[in-house]
Amino acid sequence: MTKKIVLIDGNSIAYRAFFALPLLNNDKGVHTNAIYGFTMILMKILEEEKPSHMLVAFDAGKTTFRHETFQEYKGGRQKTPPELSEQFPFIRELLDAYQISRYELENYEADDIIGTLSKKAEKEGFEVKVISGDKDLTQLVTKHITVDITRKGITDVDSYTPDFIQEKYGLSPEQIIDMKGLMGDTSDNIPGVPGVGEKTAIKLLKEFETLENVLDSIDKVSGNKLKERLQENREQALMSKKLATIDCQAPIDITVDDVMFEGFDVKKVTAIFKELGFNTLLEKLGDEATEEEISVEDIGYEIIVEENLLIKALTNEVALYVEVLEESYHQADIHGIAIHNENGNYFIPVEIALTSQAFKEWVVDDSKQKIVYDGKKTAVALHWKGIELKGVTFDVLIAAYLLNPSENFDDVASVARKNGLTIVQSDEVVYGKGAKRAIPDKEKLSDHLVRKGQAIYDLKEKLVNQLEENDQSSLFYDLEMPLSVILAEMESTGVKVDIERLKEMGKDLTEQLNALEEKIHELAGGEFNINSPKQLGVILFEKLNLPVIKKTKTGYSTSADVLEKLEDQHEIVREILHYRQLGKLQSTYIEGLLKVVHKDTHRVHTRFNQVLTTTGRLSSTDPNLQNIPIRLEEGKKIRQAFVPSKKDWVIFAADYSQIELRVLAHIANDQNLIDAFQHDLDIHTKTAMDVFHVNEDEVTSNMRRQAKAVNFGIVYGISDYGLSQSLGITRKEAGEFIKRYLESFVGVQQYMEDIVVDAREKGYVKTLLHRRRYIPEITSRNFNLRSFAERTAMNTPIQGSAADIIKKAMIDMAERLKKENTQTKLLLQVHDELIFEAPKEEIPLLEKIVPEVMENAVELKVPLKVDYSYGDSWYDAK
Repeated sequence: MTKKIVLIDGNSIAYRAFFALPLLNNDKGVHTNAIYGFTMILMKILEEEKPSHMLVAFDAGKTTFRHETFQEYKGGRQKTPPELSEQFPFIRELLDAYQISRYELENYEADDIIGTLSKKAEKEGFEVKVISGDKDLTQLVTKHITVDITRKGITDVDSYTPDFIQEKYGLSPEQIIDMKGLMGDTSDNIPGVPGVGEKTAIKLLKEFETLENVLDSIDKVSGNKLKERLQENREQALMSKKLATIDCQAPIDITVDDVMFEGFDVKKVTAIFKELGFNTLLEKLGDEATEEEISVEDIGYEIIVEENLLIKALTNEVALYVEVLEESYHQADIHGIAIHNENGNYFIPVEIALTSQAFKEWVVDDSKQKIVYDGKKTAVALHWKGIELKGVTFDVLIAAYLLNPSENFDDVASVARKNGLTIVQSDEVVYGKGAKRAIPDKEKLSDHLVRKGQAIYDLKEKLVNQLEENDQSSLFYDLEMPLSVILAEMESTGVKVDIERLKEMGKDLTEQLNALEEKIHELAGGEFNINSPKQLGVILFEKLNLPVIKKTKTGYSTSADVLEKLEDQHEIVREILHYRQLGKLQSTYIEGLLKVVHKDTHRVHTRFNQVLTTTGRLSSTDPNLQNIPIRLEEGKKIRQAFVPSKKDWVIFAADYSQIELRVLAHIANDQNLIDAFQHDLDIHTKTAMDVFHVNEDEVTSNMRRQAKAVNFGIVYGISDYGLSQSLGITRKEAGEFIKRYLESFVGVQQYMEDIVVDAREKGYVKTLLHRRRYIPEITSRNFNLRSFAERTAMNTPIQGSAADIIKKAMIDMAERLKKENTQTKLLLQVHDELIFEAPKEEIPLLEKIVPEVMENAVELKVPLKVDYSYGDSWYDAK
């Protein structure tokens, strides 16, 4: 069997990883991008190369024997960024956990260590693989030594073999040193011969083979200027070759046998991954890591087989876990129930739980405290089985989300791992994924679920402490926890859909689409498949000769942004855009809604995502009722199908007016904005007056339109480019407009500057109610990443605070409706709008209490304003 040794240039790969990835931090503030990239390379090498021996070589210091030859060797290099320097100890610690040898030698570079060991290994019959980002090492290439040089990114490489070097340069590996002698190397400050680049060096070496031959045959070199340069820089060229030559006889005191690789310590690697927050890489460790962790901590549990045995499980302060795997969990099957309390772990088979009076009474008992993971999902799943969940005091998923909203928590295991608990496997390991996903046998299922129950119980204390440290206890207990109950009720209630009305709309849309298709074919001068980008491209750009805006690998681009630019070029383009809009309405919203109407309730039961967005905003899926396109009249009309569930009831809608701009006025403490809102002025007109320096009666509709674009753009951290695209003006004009705006609203300008500084110092920004968003990219060296992070820092406190306010309003409204003993029900939350269904006789009360409650949800320096209306459908309520 062939022995294989892998030798890694540690400094080079760490540098590559650092500059290839954005500046990442873990939750302790340690920079981790170089460690992360380095680890990805290690994992790839171990998987693909399966080495029997392995070594990572590092530079021992700044000074080497080469500095005796040339003091300025590597002199032009910038100082190592401190953000990278702090990561090297972790990289060394990681290598120790992987049980991969590492070595450095005073006065020598990593290249010399690798050169020396690679030649020794080759003599001993090894296949040698060298990994680096530095092409200097390609001089080592032989039939048995391959050098992989990282390209863009970190895991893409070029494999240098003798054939590859011959094809790339037309040279042998030994001639790489001669090439460096001639052309030098700016990265190492090797001078070479001034004016000789790679092309000239290769040409000379193809003719004369070595640098020495070139210098001995200057008379035969063509070109007087080149001859002159070679003659004048003869000694410098020879010195450059010497500097570039790797010492393959370095006095290393390790042998090939010393760097044997026998596998890594899963437990130690797992511990480091957890410490560094490498959750994705933890998953990549696979079953081996998970199994080893769990086998360390064996878990005992009891299966409840009779109702009279439930008494030990159904105590107070209990972790309750209900397993529902289906994404659409309305009326989905429950696969099992696990409970953990001070007595131990219990698995309750579904057939026992759902028929047990004792279990049902315990679930609805508000005095029995339950700790859960995803209480909303749990409550909805139990609701469909006729059991109402009460007494939830802590939700592990919500707590984990608040502590880091950018993290993707897929299951209990992901939260547990993040917090150093290794008791439970991921669902993917237990159930499989894709086509292989399946419920395992009862023994494996029960073991998995009770582990989840125990993890939930153990996580509570850790998460409580972290919430307190972050000053987020109130956000958790007073806002998100009660909101979870309200959202569960809304999901369970659903919204009544007029199915016949939807079908009628579908017929109307089909007729419109057919008419549009005929018109498009007529304008095109023949039939073709409008939905085929290829056929459409031929019609537009070959037959009708419209200007080509963009091409793709498969032909002409006919994307929406391309067609919008061509709209004024030909009538057919406008018709195609309209055809696409109506087609999407038909497939996504008519046919899509009809598919998800519940067969028994005749309602749609959308799922509200409470722990998804980084700003704290709610979103909805199955179906997404927040994205119904209302700018198009046909889209707006889809809301006609959403109706009250009872006769003589109406839909009542209440909407916050310009809530984000009001939040901006408050947070920025901008007196100009505050005055405008306090005097109930039209904010866009007021902005136009200030920016254009005109009186109110001189503000044109175009001025107000531009002011409106910049008002809302500022909230989202708009750039001059973004505004220019939005208004159809030049970037320079847009930049000037933003400049004038910020001169008029100095508080806003100060806020934008201060919040970026604050985010850079802390690594996060927060909302009025202490919701956090971590922004590690704020210190990135990549301009685009950093600019995006700065805009995120500006807009997150505004959007997030607006989200907090409407959530608070939902909680206050639920309490008020209960206090007033109404029949009114909250059905939906869409952006800044709350939608209710109510009996007509309660409308006068709603007109009084809804604005009153919503406008007093929080106290700002400016008044909150709510507009409301009602009608026979959601459409009529607007």
